[in-house]
Amino acid sequence: MAVKNPYQKYQQTSVNTASPAELSLMLYNGCLKFMSQAKQAIEQKNIEKKNEYIQRAQMIIQEFMVTLNRDVAMSEDLMRLYDFIFRKLVDANTHSDLTALKEAEEMVLDLRNTWKEMMQNQKKPQMAGSEQ
Repeated sequence: MAVKNPYQKYQQTSVNTASPAELSLMLYNGCLKFMSQAKQAIEQKNIEKKNEYIQRAQMIIQEFMVTLNRDVAMSEDLMRLYDFIFRKLVDANTHSDLTALKEAEEMVLDLRNTWKEMMQNQKKPQMAGSEQ
């Protein structure tokens, strides 16, 4: 059995013990990381790496699309947003289009920040209750 380095072990433990909300935040962060790496690859004209990183970002967006709870009222709006982001990533990959990549990145950043804020707001009532 191969021994993982401490960082890999920490990452695996973080994923295994994370709540669904924390996992979503990790996915948003990962998507942003892959988009940033894709941007660098485009600037360096490294087509292979650009393709790899954009495909990884696309897989994360697809995961959000597949796991979207259709019973929630705003799910259709989110689906349209995810679809738009996905198409921007396809454009960025197909045409090495930094503008399309930046648009997708800005939208994912907004989604991530909103998600993070929602998580913090959910913790506030719990924290206030524990102080009594």
